[in-house]
Amino acid sequence: MGTDLIFRIVLIVVIFLISLVVAMYSTYAERKIAAFFQDRIGPNRAGPWGILQPLADGGKMFLKEEIIPTNATSFLFIVGPCLAILTACIGSAVIPWGQKMVIGGHIVDLQVTDINVGVLYIFGVVSLGVYGVMIGGWASNNKYSLLGAIRAASQNISYEISMGLSIIALLMLTGTLSLKEIAEQQHGFWANGWFSWNFFRQPLGFLIFIVCAFAETNRTPFDLPECETELVGGYHTEYSSMKLGFYLFAEYINMFISSAVMATLYWGGYNYPGMDWVTAHVGPAIGPLIGTVVLFAKIFLFIFFFMWVRWTIPRFRYDQLMDLGWKILIPLAIANIVLTGVVSTALKHFGF
Repeated sequence: MGTDLIFRIVLIVVIFLISLVVAMYSTYAERKIAAFFQDRIGPNRAGPWGILQPLADGGKMFLKEEIIPTNATSFLFIVGPCLAILTACIGSAVIPWGQKMVIGGHIVDLQVTDINVGVLYIFGVVSLGVYGVMIGGWASNNKYSLLGAIRAASQNISYEISMGLSIIALLMLTGTLSLKEIAEQQHGFWANGWFSWNFFRQPLGFLIFIVCAFAETNRTPFDLPECETELVGGYHTEYSSMKLGFYLFAEYINMFISSAVMATLYWGGYNYPGMDWVTAHVGPAIGPLIGTVVLFAKIFLFIFFFMWVRWTIPRFRYDQLMDLGWKILIPLAIANIVLTGVVSTALKHFGF
């Protein structure tokens, strides 16, 4: 029991550090990708090819003056960014990062905790995330910040409905809320005469889910809560130093966790073609690590897609954003549930 606890604590620390490092270098990757799209060079001063730029930015954030506006509610002004970064980090607890490994005769599970309502846990964490934005915008006592916070709250609530409905169709097929079981059901790449990854059974559900993921993470074209042309800086207008850094970090960590959830639910997670053959030839210690590398490759592809869209598609108007959520995505998600039920029932009736 003591050894298992040590392994679990080490896993928690490692995942936390990886989340922070990915968030740091996502800022670097975003600027490099934006520079490529706009025919610029991007960061190239701090270290070779600018790879130390995230560390320079972090040092700048730590050394900047801490300012709390005179009319702000001081306690909530500090709680807002803390809550945002906290909810962003705890979402990784139920994600299966790989198969079980054998190290020194001990079986190590590459998942912090496997709860039978893992999908509900993710949705609960996502719904809590908006509180950090809402509290920060309200506590700033700035009308532009408040408008940004209200936008964030209404946007997140609207798209959480579509996201929840899109996942129902997937749960009808998997029969479980455990992310670990969902990943295990997608073992390999091909099973029973069809692709085992859920994307091939739920393409419409995935499309709805990824659009909602853009809205939940406040990424362009859904970045209305921090629309600088209308709201100065949005909900974090009054923030400086590491309090602002927490909000920025929370966005990139949310993008990382959203990518991990999409990869696990729809794209096989740590599974890949020929994984059993690979594990049999490299052993039970190295095999699961290869699966983890595959999972991170999928995550980084999704992160690249987030950035690609940001520097390609213009921002929506707010009425367009709400129309998309309520008039298009919700009806589509409901239609997907009905279609999934009809097709599943028909296949069972004919013995497939």
